[in-house]
Amino acid sequence: STYYRWVQRPCLGELTELEAAIQRVCVENKFRYGYRKVAALITPSRKVSKNTVQRIMQKYHWNCRVKPKKHRKVGTPYKVYENKLNREFTAEAPLKKLVTDITYLPFGQKLLYLSSIMDLYNGEIIAYTIGDKQDTSFVLDTLDQLPDTLDCLLHSDQGSVYTSYDYQEQVKTKGITMSMSRKGTPSDNACIESFHASLKSETFYLDELTNEPTSIVIETVKEYITYYNEQRIQQKLGYRSPVEYRESAA
Repeated sequence: STYYRWVQRPCLGELTELEAAIQRVCVENKFRYGYRKVAALITPSRKVSKNTVQRIMQKYHWNCRVKPKKHRKVGTPYKVYENKLNREFTAEAPLKKLVTDITYLPFGQKLLYLSSIMDLYNGEIIAYTIGDKQDTSFVLDTLDQLPDTLDCLLHSDQGSVYTSYDYQEQVKTKGITMSMSRKGTPSDNACIESFHASLKSETFYLDELTNEPTSIVIETVKEYITYYNEQRIQQKLGYRSPVEYRESAA
């Protein structure tokens, strides 16, 4: 197919004798060889460096098609927002500043992911989803657990699921303002990062759970989130749990 695409290109002029020889080798071997092997087949009849062969093959797109270089597929973000949270991890009222993130759960017989949303007012996990696919529908399920209308700030990293069109449209529908961490700066979302670290260290690592059934991994996460919200005291909350702090303030 590469050869026929080349044939259909506008004329690049007559091939030199060397170019014609390289073309013949590539076509006869159905583009199975890279430039080193092509150079090895050309060299017995003429003196030519492999770099010259490589340059000619690249010029005419005669590269090996058996094992092409793999490139990471990165979708173009629909939109990336500025860091409006700016590490101000305190809020004066519930549901005013929220943070969200995804973490791996490599403790079972298959890899799972946890998507969670935290309210910075009291550190409570107000929405979460556990799944085996880290796609847009996964984070949308977490987002849909929030009230239909909100006047708040939601902070995330620049992951492709958060910069996607579908996610940002749903955020707008709820009246939420987006904020995003700078690239390579996880500390911009330190609170939710800390929660995920605590979840793992106080359950899976503490109890040495490494290869559990999927149901056990899911149940462990659910039980910990309930414990974290309702029982686990925090110094910054006056040694109260997030739920106790919210209820006492109300």
